[in-house]
Amino acid sequence: MRKECNIINTTFYSLKPEKQERIINAAMKEFVKSGFEKASTNEIVKDAQISKGSLFNYFSNKKDLYFFLIQNAVNIIEQIYVEIDMNERDIFERISQVGFIKLNIQKKYPLVFDFLKSLLEEDAQDVKSDINQLLANIQKDGFRRIYENIDWSKLREEIEPEKAMNILNWTMTGFAELQIAKIKSFEDIGNEVFNEWDSYKEILKSCFYRSLTGSKTPLQDSEESKDDKRGSNCP
Repeated sequence: MRKECNIINTTFYSLKPEKQERIINAAMKEFVKSGFEKASTNEIVKDAQISKGSLFNYFSNKKDLYFFLIQNAVNIIEQIYVEIDMNERDIFERISQVGFIKLNIQKKYPLVFDFLKSLLEEDAQDVKSDINQLLANIQKDGFRRIYENIDWSKLREEIEPEKAMNILNWTMTGFAELQIAKIKSFEDIGNEVFNEWDSYKEILKSCFYRSLTGSKTPLQDSEESKDDKRGSNCP
């Protein structure tokens, strides 16, 4: 990807943070909705409440704006890795950290994850090759850093760590999307959200983790008592 200094006028950074965020969020919204080729700078400036001349004073053209947004999104995601407690070796606690850090990020940049997701579907030849290379690097490095120093010895012997990670990622993503759909504002997020996630987390733990005493987990014991031949429904 081109260096950021080549795609943005430094006057953008002299703007008040609130105005920067307004421009960034308006641009991400339009690119998510329309894709790179069909995205309208007219819609962006209208939503950002700035003039078109101002936009092109900060960015030379739509492509430079687009690549700035990508680099900015990468910088925002970097906050996840900065805030993770790498001394926490329990996979469930680590995933919980990631999920709630992402929720806090979305308070400030509500479309950043939708924007990154839209890059996977972008087929404009003018930007596709750079995007593919960037996303491959982000995904590979991201998984490595999130799961660094995890204690996998707690998993039951028959459970593969990679599959456990996939299930946990899907669950946390679905839970976050459900909560976002329910709230009117991120200020509404309170202890009840954390408590609800803890209840899901305990169910998953009972399925994935071996018992410290060597006995069956409560969920395993309940399932097996229904039908000895069927066995546990947990993975």
